[in-house]
Amino acid sequence: MSERSNIGFFDTVMDRTIGRLRTAWRDIAGQARTTGAPAGPELTTEEAEHVREQLRACLDGRGGEVAARVRAAELGRTYLGLNAEGRKRFLRLLADEFDIDHAAVAKAAGAFLEASARREKEAAEETLRAALEAPRRRLLTQFNALPEGVKFLVDMRAELMSLARGDRALAGLERDLRALLRSWFDIGFLELKRITWDSSAALLEKLTAYEAVHEIRSWEDLKHRLEADRRCFGFFHPRMPEEPLIFVEVALVKGISSNIQALLDESAPVGDPREADTAIFYSISNCQRGLAGISFGNFLIKRVADDLAAELPHLKTFATLSPIPGFRAWLDVRLEEGQREVLLHAERAALAGLPSRKGARGLAGLLAAGRWVGDAEVAEAMRAALMRLCARYLLEEKSAQSRALDAVEHFHLTNGARVERLNWLADLSVKGLQQSAGLMVNYLYRLTEVEANHEAYTGEGRVAASTEVKALARLKEGSRSR
Repeated sequence: MSERSNIGFFDTVMDRTIGRLRTAWRDIAGQARTTGAPAGPELTTEEAEHVREQLRACLDGRGGEVAARVRAAELGRTYLGLNAEGRKRFLRLLADEFDIDHAAVAKAAGAFLEASARREKEAAEETLRAALEAPRRRLLTQFNALPEGVKFLVDMRAELMSLARGDRALAGLERDLRALLRSWFDIGFLELKRITWDSSAALLEKLTAYEAVHEIRSWEDLKHRLEADRRCFGFFHPRMPEEPLIFVEVALVKGISSNIQALLDESAPVGDPREADTAIFYSISNCQRGLAGISFGNFLIKRVADDLAAELPHLKTFATLSPIPGFRAWLDVRLEEGQREVLLHAERAALAGLPSRKGARGLAGLLAAGRWVGDAEVAEAMRAALMRLCARYLLEEKSAQSRALDAVEHFHLTNGARVERLNWLADLSVKGLQQSAGLMVNYLYRLTEVEANHEAYTGEGRVAASTEVKALARLKEGSRSR
């Protein structure tokens, strides 16, 4: 495989998915007795009237289940034939004209409040419940019965998420679709499958396209990640059997890894998995843009760990080597507020003591310049401050909802991990330096503590962490680093 733009490669995979959808629905839609010309890619006003009729026909429900499938397939093929502007007009039509009838809701609510007898109250409640369901939601549900229909809705939401920003009507449609998808996707419904070099070429292509943490640069790189001392797993939904939802990449090693460059080194000898005592989860990639923000449930990593423990019972430690994607953004804001308030006296002195006034611009200036990592003396002067501030970021900084600011941390804490160790200069890639100043973190999964850690975090916002990381975060003026 030649090296290529990962975005272009992703788009190629998506084009194939759309082609498969069209093919899957062609024969079903061919049974429809349609009137009017098919919609052009722009969806003109005249063509929109035909689509409006299609939408109404889908909601009428006449002709039984087979007829409903035919109408839904025809409507779906219409949508797939539109360009970006045409799809926006289609979604606008669906959002504006097939929303909840607010007058009907007000009437049903009034009837419910006025009802007194038990049966009358129950009937009014049922009427109110029906009025509160937008017709477009019932319409979207019909695609669930089609082959590849769930994938169609996932991709529709991916497009809606960007269109809905600042648009109340489209935002309402996106919420309806998100609610449907949330009810269909949960860890209990997902199938865990191991991915190997013998998996289908299509699946290996998707692994390459969807890898979001550490880009797969070549076929050789991909093969290295599937060697005997590696494991790769995919989570799949029964209604999307050819489309992975999540990829999890694991290295089988001795001891907890502290450096991603070493793990991804293609020239490193292949280890014997029977001699490994530790499973390192080094890449977890969500594959479907349209499922962003939809949790698949808790204990996803524990499920993979349980499979590994069953296959390799000598594994004693399950941990991650994870990026900290939000650290630099948080730190840059803090440093803009004033380095004297952010850094300890000893940290400022270490920078000021660098020769040739290398530290004259302070920590913010060194980070912005980006050349510090190649100068061992400068990097060492920055180390104490960055390690302490990163520990503080992970353990103390919370959102308004009392969840960890860092998205990756939130995922692992929700899954029952604890913050185990910070690793200095663990990711020297451009992305790693830009996002986290080269730091990475190990999250430890002690299988006997996973549920307790999960409950402490989700219930109280309490972050489980090692003594080492807690000590780093607590460093103040006059205290000494150990």
